[in-house]
Amino acid sequence: MTTPFPFTAVVGQDDLRLALLLNAVSPSVGGVLVRGEKGTAKSTAVRALTSLLPEVAVVPGCRFSCDPLSPDPGCPDGPHEGGGGGASRPARMVELPVGASEDRLVGALDIERALAEGVKAFEPGLLAAAHRGILYVDEVNLLHDHLVDLLLDAAAMGASYVEREGVSVRHAARFLLVGTMNPEEGELRPQLLDRFGLTVEVAASREPDERVEVVRRRLAYDDDPAGFAARWADEEAAVRQRIVAARELLPSVRLGDGALRQIAATCAAFEVDGMRADIVMARTATALAAWAGRTDVLAEDVRQAALLALPHRRRRNPFDAPGLDEDKLDRTLEEFSGDDDPDNDPDPDGDGGGPGGPGGGGGQPEPDEGPAGDGAGARPEEGEGAPAPGGGGEQSPVRAAEPFRTKVLSVPGIGEGAAGRRSRARTEHGRTTGAHRPRGALTKLHLAATVQAAAPHQRARGRSGRGLVVRRDDLRQAAREGREGNLVLFVVDASGSMAARQRMGAVKGAVLSLLLDAYQRRDKVGLVTFRGSAADVALPPTSSVDAAAARLESLPTGGRTPLAAGLLKAHDVLRVERLRDPARRALVVVVTDGRATGGPEPVALASRAARLFAAEGVASVVVDCESGPVRLGLAGRLAGELGGTAVTLDELRADSIAGLVKDAQRRAA
Repeated sequence: MTTPFPFTAVVGQDDLRLALLLNAVSPSVGGVLVRGEKGTAKSTAVRALTSLLPEVAVVPGCRFSCDPLSPDPGCPDGPHEGGGGGASRPARMVELPVGASEDRLVGALDIERALAEGVKAFEPGLLAAAHRGILYVDEVNLLHDHLVDLLLDAAAMGASYVEREGVSVRHAARFLLVGTMNPEEGELRPQLLDRFGLTVEVAASREPDERVEVVRRRLAYDDDPAGFAARWADEEAAVRQRIVAARELLPSVRLGDGALRQIAATCAAFEVDGMRADIVMARTATALAAWAGRTDVLAEDVRQAALLALPHRRRRNPFDAPGLDEDKLDRTLEEFSGDDDPDNDPDPDGDGGGPGGPGGGGGQPEPDEGPAGDGAGARPEEGEGAPAPGGGGEQSPVRAAEPFRTKVLSVPGIGEGAAGRRSRARTEHGRTTGAHRPRGALTKLHLAATVQAAAPHQRARGRSGRGLVVRRDDLRQAAREGREGNLVLFVVDASGSMAARQRMGAVKGAVLSLLLDAYQRRDKVGLVTFRGSAADVALPPTSSVDAAAARLESLPTGGRTPLAAGLLKAHDVLRVERLRDPARRALVVVVTDGRATGGPEPVALASRAARLFAAEGVASVVVDCESGPVRLGLAGRLAGELGGTAVTLDELRADSIAGLVKDAQRRAA
């Protein structure tokens, strides 16, 4: 294969180049999601694709890039006469900034002219500019939910609709969606993840010679960009010509019944949801055959299509790493290699794992070995300060229990933070609660309030016809209430008392459940742990929930309980984060049994640290991990000093009877 992307030619990114080229050959494949660590030239590779795409024929003067051979009958700049001559221009790559507004994406209507004159004055947005080209979203995992919804609608319908109080505009919006992301900064919503036809994992080469060549080429480009481009011009022209030839060959490629059976069997064997994976695999395999200059789809095309189209569809929750078992893939393809054998067994798994019951992921029964392997259940809280038999007082990490659906924890009051799904907030989207004068550009018109403001002045403004005379001062912005994402800061007690009665596995399972809830509600998360004599920021606030889960899984336990140190460290994290993102409100979740044994005057110091949170009005919840027949109620006392609430591990479950009763009692009070 030739090298169309000079910057990334030597960092082992063959799959990335192939995925981009297949979409250039057949845009119906559905786009590419590029996942990888920072500094791996993801954006460079995507931008390099633009110069390889053939030119696009457009209707002269049309802002929506209509094809002169088959113009859009509903084009706002139309109607255009079909079959007429057109102008050619290079294919566009339009970049969608993460912080873009809705109007910037879909376009904006001039509401004032629409009401006063009945004119559809429309300014096209990025979706119109990307029609018949590439829509590129860098850091797509950080895109706001309302923009994601608009992208999903446009990608599904091939059109964009702009609705403003009964005035609507529609235009075609068919584009190649390409996104890049760093998984360390958080994962994508499953709905958007499934919209990407293919996904590719990239990483920088660890070979010194390859890294040297990358640096050489980058320096050569910086010294002489024009000369560097000229050096690769012939090779890029050859790749461009190959794309054109593959596009012309594509309608002639035959996808036989045998290849279709392999595709269907592969998707069934890997238990992907829905039928989109089958369709994407079929289109990708066809594009692979056309790229290779063949008119028949082979088993190797189906295999390569599966490696590109299935890994991101295998995720069941945000803590699963995307990937594909290639041995299982090969077994499935081999079993269904017979084109006309209808009696093939559709279950290629054959791994002898038995029916997957509860806990089927582990497979092996686990005999009575405590979390530390030393019968920890017989040594309750009294030994938290004493060293373990092996010395040092530290126990190895225990495995988290199965996560469960938690009750909703939220921040009281109304905020104005980033869009999410946890706490009440004033947002651009949601239910309308009132109206006010717009502080900047009008984005959401409150029609009734606007008419009410304009009505008393109609005679003074000389109205003579049926139309309403509206001026800019009459316009009213709709005040809306929706949900925001919060910073959920976990403060986890990892002392020796938490390992008593083998409770740490249950505690980790509870925190894992809260992390899963935070992922679904679009929160940022942070993790502070305390044990021994100090507290540690195990994970600074981030959008990567799976990173927090990984840190939690490897968390050891043992030693005394420096509760005050944990609270003070959390307070310090919140202070710094407040400077970075002042609009995002915090929810502190303290997971502890309430004991404080580390340092001088540990109880009094912990009490003073807790009152800092109460004085600043920080929302907090204490997850009470105390167990056994005799309970001291220390976690409830800590919750009172924090100004928050306390819940037990059982009450944390959404379907817990105890939790439902407690909620009902709280509402009644």
